[in-house]
Amino acid sequence: MMDPEVSVLLHCAHWRGLLETQVQVELSERFNRQTDLHLEHHIKEVWAERLSKEPWLFNGAKFRLHSFCLASPKHPHYTQASCVPLLHCAEEQEKQRGDGDAARHGVDVKNGCINQTESFGGSTGSAADCHSHTGPLLILRLGLTCYKDYLGTNWSCQVAELRRHGEEEFGDPLALLAQPLGVGAVMCTDDGQVVLIRRSQKVAEAGGLLDIPGGHPEPKVVCERLGQEVCEEQISVVKMQQRPEAIVSELFSSVCAEIRDEVNIPVSSLGVPVLMGVALNHTSAGRPSAEFYVSCSLRSDEVRKLYWKGGAEANESTDVVFLSRTEVLQLNRSSPLWSEMCPSAKGAVLLYQTVKPDEERAARKPHRNVDTKDQTSSKCSS
Repeated sequence: MMDPEVSVLLHCAHWRGLLETQVQVELSERFNRQTDLHLEHHIKEVWAERLSKEPWLFNGAKFRLHSFCLASPKHPHYTQASCVPLLHCAEEQEKQRGDGDAARHGVDVKNGCINQTESFGGSTGSAADCHSHTGPLLILRLGLTCYKDYLGTNWSCQVAELRRHGEEEFGDPLALLAQPLGVGAVMCTDDGQVVLIRRSQKVAEAGGLLDIPGGHPEPKVVCERLGQEVCEEQISVVKMQQRPEAIVSELFSSVCAEIRDEVNIPVSSLGVPVLMGVALNHTSAGRPSAEFYVSCSLRSDEVRKLYWKGGAEANESTDVVFLSRTEVLQLNRSSPLWSEMCPSAKGAVLLYQTVKPDEERAARKPHRNVDTKDQTSSKCSS
């Protein structure tokens, strides 16, 4: 299913998703965006104009996704072989999974290219089955960026020129873009309902559309956990470089924090996040988001009550919507609801359909059918 707004950069279907212990981060200034004086001036102009219209905007530090290595459970080393364009990564993964010898290869993505690596080995398992593997299964290469740079590059009217310049100057069309890494969650209740929220018309992007709970891992939170009291402007790669595991922890815990703040669900009611992969939002020049599956011990009626009590970020949405697991698995571009979904939700759904992180759980536990009257009322806009 092709949708011009979204594509899948990376999926972890081989393992039915990855746990925190199977992901590693390499943080370096080498992975920051490239720049020049003209671009810096343009970014400042864009920021000043946005602030004049929206003075409440906040320039927070973000992690920048530069590239990644998808390793092998049995042979965790990386050897360059072939190269295809970045946006075809997921397609190449599918080809590897179905092409005999090629199915035994992993992938390494760097500077817009995907490189085949050593053998995956074994059959498709689950995240829990891979705990015996001593090395990481996925390495994310991250730099630092900020919200101001995101607005001045990914959202710039000059983004096509920035991509062309990046390709010509650095051999990477994304080299000059901020590419802040977001997070999102396909959260499934105990009675088999996936939770969506309708975005407020007052938010900066995709107002009025259906979304999944999500946001960003925050470099400032990582620094605070490391005992460093810093303001946003003082955050640097050096301050976090020696503790990359703290960044991985923030990547996984931030998605639960977003669910808590946006849906008002206690973190204690949430299961361990499972990383399904990374999706790209092409309405913002291919901005990446790590999409997770998170189970919830509460039923949909309990979630609905908590949502309407209001959480810390209740002003960012106006309604909560529940779809059954079956409905989500069947969503496609011809579904009436698809046009109501923002790109981040579409990307998460595509990953959920590919990875199926809860397939075994769903097979073991029959879910109660949600009353049609209840389900209909839950989809009404407030």
